[in-house]
Amino acid sequence: MLEETGPEWLSEEVKTGTTIIAIEFKGGVVLGSDSRVSAGASVVNRVMNKLSPLHDKIYCALSGSAADAQTIAEIVNYQLDVHSIEIGEDPQVRSAATLVKNISYKYKEELSAHLIVAGWDRRQGGQVFATLNGLLTRQPFAVGGSGSSYIYGFVDAEYRKDMKKEECQQFVVNALALAMNRDGSSGGVAYIVAIDEQGTEEKVVLGNDLPTFFDMS
Repeated sequence: MLEETGPEWLSEEVKTGTTIIAIEFKGGVVLGSDSRVSAGASVVNRVMNKLSPLHDKIYCALSGSAADAQTIAEIVNYQLDVHSIEIGEDPQVRSAATLVKNISYKYKEELSAHLIVAGWDRRQGGQVFATLNGLLTRQPFAVGGSGSSYIYGFVDAEYRKDMKKEECQQFVVNALALAMNRDGSSGGVAYIVAIDEQGTEEKVVLGNDLPTFFDMS
């Protein structure tokens, strides 16, 4: 007697997609993300903010399973609050990235999430860290999500060391616009956060206000 397994879609892996990016500038960092949350071919949320605060001047960009990524961010946010009370000062960006890395590695079989951690601290200034399945590496810029494969050439060609804050903000907006135009799992609006010694600056670029590039349609 054959065992009934139910509909095939119940056992299929749900594909997710997004585009996230972070870049260092002289004195701080800029993070950006699209806002579309997808499950396979369906868009389940058009305007989710994927830039989550971990502390006053430390943020992370979320990709993968929205639930898993948000859970990691909330846990690290709590742990950093406790850590900052214990040491009597703001935590370092590397400390936040290490916490994310440890959780991602410990639960790599259960969780499906990739977080880019970026922020500013008084010891090292602006920093960007990539964390993936136990990896922890500081980079001048990092991209992630399904849309990242469409913009690697752009970011490699356009990145320059020690760009100004405004240049990095435009760099991030351009990269997101290109990814959102090509990747069906990325879209909506662009969320941007700039972090430096003075604090954080958040803004939203609506879809109609994103820069346009060559389109064959």
